[in-house]
Amino acid sequence: MAIKFQYNKTSLNNLNKQLKVRRNALPTLKNKESALRMEVKHAKAKSEQLDSELEKAIRSYDYVAPMWNEFDSGLISVKDVLLKSVKVAGIKTPAVEDIVFDIKEFDLFNKPMWYSDGVAILKQMATLGIESEVYREKMRILDYSRKKTTQKVNLYEKVQIPGYMEAIRKIKRYMEDEENLSKASQKIVKQRHAMEEEEND
Repeated sequence: MAIKFQYNKTSLNNLNKQLKVRRNALPTLKNKESALRMEVKHAKAKSEQLDSELEKAIRSYDYVAPMWNEFDSGLISVKDVLLKSVKVAGIKTPAVEDIVFDIKEFDLFNKPMWYSDGVAILKQMATLGIESEVYREKMRILDYSRKKTTQKVNLYEKVQIPGYMEAIRKIKRYMEDEENLSKASQKIVKQRHAMEEEEND
């Protein structure tokens, strides 16, 4: 990225300000990047843990699998998933606030005794599945933000800061050269005046 500048003090001051802003922002960006990296790992681990718990729960009820054929699957359904927004390293992420189930009433005398257990089991499994999905979405959001932050860190560290430093160095060198030329020309003018005065004497 070529940094536009002019060979004057105003441009030099502007570049110095821009350089200072980026140097000051860099540590904060690096901290944010590492915090996001940790949160992505945490969200991934939590999602995998919930998936594992769900698989374990499914396996633990394998022995009653034939009974599920008798179960009325219309008894329970997910009516709504209430999400809240939680800020993680300055990024808004979703979190489960509540899961609203729609449980139809059933006659305990006419249905098998284990129906109420079946409803509880399905509720638990649905909760694990939904929470795992929300953590996966949280991980996706955080990972996207981490990538953006990493790009900004690299832009500042590898492109802009060196670019501003190089531009400042060029302006300073140019201004020094200008000053030296000015001094040299003043010296020449003085010498000429001195020589002219000697000739006139």
